[in-house]
Amino acid sequence: MRITGQALLAGHRVVATCHESAPPAVDADWRRLDIRCRGDVTALTRHVRPDAVINAAYGQSDWAVTADGGAHVAIAAAAADARLVHVSSDAVFSGAAPSYDEAALPDPITPYGAAKAAAETAVKCLSPAAVIARTSLIIGDGDSKHERLVHALAAGAAPGVLYSDEVRCPVHVADLAAALLELAAAPHAGVCHVAGSDAVSRHELGLLIAARDGLDQSALPGGPRPATQLPRPLDVRLDGARTQARLATRLRGARDFLAPAPA
Repeated sequence: MRITGQALLAGHRVVATCHESAPPAVDADWRRLDIRCRGDVTALTRHVRPDAVINAAYGQSDWAVTADGGAHVAIAAAAADARLVHVSSDAVFSGAAPSYDEAALPDPITPYGAAKAAAETAVKCLSPAAVIARTSLIIGDGDSKHERLVHALAAGAAPGVLYSDEVRCPVHVADLAAALLELAAAPHAGVCHVAGSDAVSRHELGLLIAARDGLDQSALPGGPRPATQLPRPLDVRLDGARTQARLATRLRGARDFLAPAPA
C-alpha cells in the first residue's frame, strides 16, 4: 500500500492489485487478482501494458502464492516487456554466515524461505532483466506486525518474549517503498539488498519502538529463542552496501528511524 501511495504522489499512473478488497486509504485503480492463476495475471498485464511491475505478494505458508505466483508475474512481465521488481526476503538464508551480500546464494531452512528462493530462481530464468529486491523486517509508523506486538506486550494484553538472539536488519516501510520505485526506474538487473543499515535483535527493536512511542521498556520481556521452536534462521544480516551505493534513497537503520522525535 505504501508503494502505491508513493507512486501516486510521484505522478505515476498506478494499477494496484488486491486479493480480496482494496485498502480504503489509497485511492488507486484497484483490481482484484489471484496471482496463483497464471492466466489471470497474464490477462491483466496484457490489458494494462505497464512500464513496470512491482511484485510484493507473498504467503508465509502458501507455496502457490510465494513461488508459483512469483513465476506467473515474471512470465507476464516478460511478455509485456515490463520492468519487473520482485520483492524477496532475508528468509532465503539460513543465518549460518556472518552476513550476506548480494552475491550470496540462498540456503533456506524454512518452507517460506524455500518458496522465496524458488521464486528468485524463476524470476532470474523468466525475466533476466528483473531486479530481485531482498528485504528484512518491515517497520512502519505503528502499523507493522512487530510494532503491534510491542504495544500489546507493553500493555500486558499479550503473552510472549522478544528474542534477544534473533537478529535482522529492519527497514522503514517508506524507505523500502521509495527504493523499490527507484529500482523500477533504474537500469540495474539482478539481486539487490534493500534493508536497513543496523543489525538489531527483536528485543532491541522492541525497546527502540517503545522508546519512540513512550512505552514502558521494562514491560518488554527479552530472552533467547527456545530450542523447542520450529527451525528458523537466528542471525541474518543483509549486507546492502552495493545496493545503497546505487540508490539515492537512504536506507536508514532502525536506531535512526526509530529515534524519538526531539522535544
